[in-house]
Amino acid sequence: MTITKLFINQHIKNFPETFSIQSRLNVPVEVVNESREVFDYILSAKDPIQEGKQTLYLTRNNGAFFKKCPGTRCYTCCDYKILHIGTFCHMDCTYCILQSYFHPPVLQYFVNHADLLAELRDVFAKKKIYRIGTGEFTDSMIWELWTDLSKLLVTAFSEQEYTVLELKTKTTAIEELYALPHNRKTIVAWSLNTNQMIKKEERHTASLSARLKAAAKCASWGYPLAFHFDPMVIYEGCEKDYKHVVHQLFAQVDPDKIVWISLGTLRFMLSLKGIIQKRFPNSRIIYGEFIAGLDGKMRYFKPLRIDLYRKMVAWIRDLAPDVLIYFCMEDDEIWNESLGFIPSEYGGLPQMLDTRAVKHCGLNPDGLIRK
Repeated sequence: MTITKLFINQHIKNFPETFSIQSRLNVPVEVVNESREVFDYILSAKDPIQEGKQTLYLTRNNGAFFKKCPGTRCYTCCDYKILHIGTFCHMDCTYCILQSYFHPPVLQYFVNHADLLAELRDVFAKKKIYRIGTGEFTDSMIWELWTDLSKLLVTAFSEQEYTVLELKTKTTAIEELYALPHNRKTIVAWSLNTNQMIKKEERHTASLSARLKAAAKCASWGYPLAFHFDPMVIYEGCEKDYKHVVHQLFAQVDPDKIVWISLGTLRFMLSLKGIIQKRFPNSRIIYGEFIAGLDGKMRYFKPLRIDLYRKMVAWIRDLAPDVLIYFCMEDDEIWNESLGFIPSEYGGLPQMLDTRAVKHCGLNPDGLIRK
């Protein structure tokens, strides 16, 4: 990643993490009294989103690190939990919701790690199974070049038996994971897409082959894996391309190493459409057959989603019959038409995923009891 400017909030300028990051970045530094100074700098740029991707702001998280995933009651939610380590991303996917989610979009990293670890200790003490990810408001691994975040988190999670960490990425920044005592309590996950989508719509991300090679390497280090085909995009020839991705995946990775695979098709808020049109005028992904969903997001017509989902499920099942497949934010009709069952038949999607984590990550099954 290319950082051209570093802002440091005065309240954390003497934190050890701040000194460590500053020493690894040879860029102009400015200490600010409040976040508004950084926001004004970003907003004054011709392209604030692009400026936000190359301007790093070190600050503290004044709220909670441990959060609920902002799902919607209209669709089946997996009860995922978020570890809020920072915001935004230096990669530049056309469809990225973060372009319109943050106002303005700022690449900020929270350095008050003592508070983060204190919250995690409270979570671990509950002795209840949680699936926690850092990839909701950012990519989990973009910070690896100049922070020790993976060492901090993987080590902390390895020392307990009720909670699993998922690091979700489109990068290959995995080398720092090699020697860590993970104890299978960290799942390393990749977002996957077709070569055409990666080339045209996922700028500055790792290639498909590079992602799969990195996944195979993590598996050889004993890490459980996960994969997310999300967002899947419908275009001419997409079925052949997605089938090829599935075959490439299982040519590189043993299905027994995979905890789960999620599927989801392109969906976007109307506010994002204008941003994509302005920043990526050559992109055609927003001009498909869409309709407003129950959550207000634009989605492909349900029959189109079901058709693609059915085929993806069949291709995966053919090569990995025992891998858990689930849908990200879809309703019971989609589940029944595409997978032949609805989550409530198996105790609900959270229970399905928790049970899978017990099996593959060695979590204590006592934590399955939900109160």
